[in-house]
Amino acid sequence: MKKIMVQMFFKCDPIVIKRFVRIILLLMVMIVEATSASVKANAKSKIPHIVFLISEDPDNYEAHLTIPGFAKSLSESGRYKTSVLQGSSKRTSYRFPNFEILKEADLVVVFARRLALPKEQMDILKQYLKNGGGLVGIRTANHAFTLLKGDVAETGFGQWPEFVSTVLGCENRGYGPATAKTEVKVNESFENHEILKDIGDKSWISDGNLYLVAPLLDRNAKVLLHGLSDQKSQPIAWTRQYGKSRVFYTSLGYPSDFKNQNFIKLLENAMDWTLNRSDKH
Repeated sequence: MKKIMVQMFFKCDPIVIKRFVRIILLLMVMIVEATSASVKANAKSKIPHIVFLISEDPDNYEAHLTIPGFAKSLSESGRYKTSVLQGSSKRTSYRFPNFEILKEADLVVVFARRLALPKEQMDILKQYLKNGGGLVGIRTANHAFTLLKGDVAETGFGQWPEFVSTVLGCENRGYGPATAKTEVKVNESFENHEILKDIGDKSWISDGNLYLVAPLLDRNAKVLLHGLSDQKSQPIAWTRQYGKSRVFYTSLGYPSDFKNQNFIKLLENAMDWTLNRSDKH
């Protein structure tokens, strides 16, 4: 039967054969284009999604000004998708918009200060970490979900003071003088760590004051940077593991730090490390 069909095909009018061949070629082009589009869509969907949680507060070091620009630069690099979430309510009843997006995030960055969140939002954050999502904490993250003494969370909202000890691996032990600058020094024991890659200087000055955290609660944390100020030395950047989650925290993050290329590179490297993709670009 097949032999008869082939013989009939070759006996057809040459014009019919040409039309048939053109149709086949057109179909092949359409298949290739569809496959290419699918590959590009899949590649785009694999771009890590970084979600920033920030708050505007006179004592939150202008995170509402520095983070959106930083996130935009990350997005424009083509290597990340970024979303910046910022609420507008009181700290005792703070609600982030579109918080459900954390369920699809690859990395969460916290630069927020003394907030009480709705129970459902706090549960989403806890589940995100339980699932092994990466986390980067910047400066005030070490009291992100701990209200000031005397403040009371409004009904339906709650704190998470243990976030500092269990996730970041430290304790907020106070602060150096507000007007004192900090000398930042690379810890030579970890100078080859991937987060310190391509950082030009072994030391530099930050305009921000020192956060007091020593000794760290996590004795296995890798301290990458030390800060010197007011005759005190403190860890100011480290990595650790929280369950399945990679965690990086730095007490740097003063507004002028975002104009310092050492700090910017530190954050970019930390995000790659936290996403476990530092060797994939």
